[in-house]
Amino acid sequence: MTYLPESAPVLRLVGGDPTAEAEVVDALATSTSIGVLVAGAVLTGQRAPLTRATGLATTARDRQLVALAQAHLDGAADLFDALVRDHLASYPDHLLAAWIATQAH
Repeated sequence: MTYLPESAPVLRLVGGDPTAEAEVVDALATSTSIGVLVAGAVLTGQRAPLTRATGLATTARDRQLVALAQAHLDGAADLFDALVRDHLASYPDHLLAAWIATQAH
């Protein structure tokens, strides 16, 4: 994830900051950050943020992140496991993807 000020709550969320969850959810309505939208969708179970993230995703990394979050929300455990393993093999430093994996198990 490229660091942007808007990404700070996501980084704090994956780091375990208890105040970050509310900040991510509060930012959902106006955010254009893939990380915020994906994390917020996982936190709330809402699909609308993923729809917005899909439209904003321009890199393979972002598109894969959105797909694995969608599989997580759909409860498609086998697909999610395959997508997250593949994603983290390609992008081992992607903390948000690793965090989503911990939410699924």
